[in-house]
Amino acid sequence: MLRFAAAIILLLLGPFPALADLWRCPQENGGVVFTDKVTDSGACQKYEGNSGVSVVTGAAAPASPPEAAPSKPIFTQPELDQMLAPIALYPDPLLSQILMAATYPLEVIEAARWSKANPALKGDQAVQAVAQNPWDPSVKSLVAFPEVLAMMDEHLPWMERLGDAFLSQQAQVMDTVQNLRRKAYDAGNLKSSDQVHVEQQGPAIMVEPPAPEMVYVPYYDPMLVYGSWWWPAYPPVYWAPWPGYFVRPGAGVVFAWGVGVPVGERFFFGAFDWPHRQVNVINVTNFYYTNNAVTAWRHDPIHRRGVFYRDASLRGQFRRTSASPEARREFRGHEPASFEGRGGFDRRPDVRSETPVAPGRGDPSHVDGRPHAFEGVGHGAEVRGFSERGHASAQAAAPRSSGGFHGGGGHR
Repeated sequence: MLRFAAAIILLLLGPFPALADLWRCPQENGGVVFTDKVTDSGACQKYEGNSGVSVVTGAAAPASPPEAAPSKPIFTQPELDQMLAPIALYPDPLLSQILMAATYPLEVIEAARWSKANPALKGDQAVQAVAQNPWDPSVKSLVAFPEVLAMMDEHLPWMERLGDAFLSQQAQVMDTVQNLRRKAYDAGNLKSSDQVHVEQQGPAIMVEPPAPEMVYVPYYDPMLVYGSWWWPAYPPVYWAPWPGYFVRPGAGVVFAWGVGVPVGERFFFGAFDWPHRQVNVINVTNFYYTNNAVTAWRHDPIHRRGVFYRDASLRGQFRRTSASPEARREFRGHEPASFEGRGGFDRRPDVRSETPVAPGRGDPSHVDGRPHAFEGVGHGAEVRGFSERGHASAQAAAPRSSGGFHGGGGHR
């Protein structure tokens, strides 16, 4: 009777299903999953081994883990506009190497100290003198331009933020440079002259030295050159004109120029790739750097000297999350936390206020007596008031003809 009941149950249930094939599927994390259903047989192998393995049944093998959602940008567009406004109109080769060097703040400090100790050396001569120093090539190149190097050294929080923005938001930094150039161009202020060549190639505006062996570094007031500023709570940073800078005939009153800096024809190795929104290192051989192929620029954490990375993904990528005690001491007492957020700018007095004024240059109080324009960048009303004062004083100091900018010191 029992045998008859069992037979009836078997008839009702139907035949047993055939044993499904077992697949062995490797995963991106290094593990292995066994499953009886697979969607990509090319990535999996049929398993012929013994039983006793854990099987994922009734579903396809787990797919690769989904890509992590993009992290929130460290810097907003108003902050990038504010940060890049004073340098966005620099010649492309120089600007590219400023951005590279800003990612190595300790080496910039060392190079600035060297430059101050050797004021007679500029251009190729200065770079030749530091060719054997263990600095990144981008940092070495800036000793050719003492004013630029000194500006970066005097405003460490701004430089550190600039480098962090370039590391974590390179494409957006390049877009911001182009947007700023477009505004200056549309305002009629960015155009070719004896000191700079401006050319539009497709949607990109190129700014190049008129001759590869002579580079002019412009000075301009961001509150004037771009037209009406569009972020009231984030006015552009502003600093005083460098000594020896003049408005040249035909250049307009928004630009001042100093003496050209002589460099070799193949001095620069940085180049903007505007269509791909990246900075490249070109094929170049000179006395301080050699590169045999055009490649995308890559940050070298060794030259970072342990300085804190603001972006968590960069900390994970380069695995250098904190500075050594020696590096922190070299960074003039600034702990990494002091640069976090919008209020991390230093408040050192402007030592240029002690520089004597060249005869006929006017009252230095217009530009040298006030604190650094980088102080408190992003502090809303406080910065707006300061920027308005700087703007007004710049207008008062702007010459009506080809005379010199007011303020600063004697000739270089």
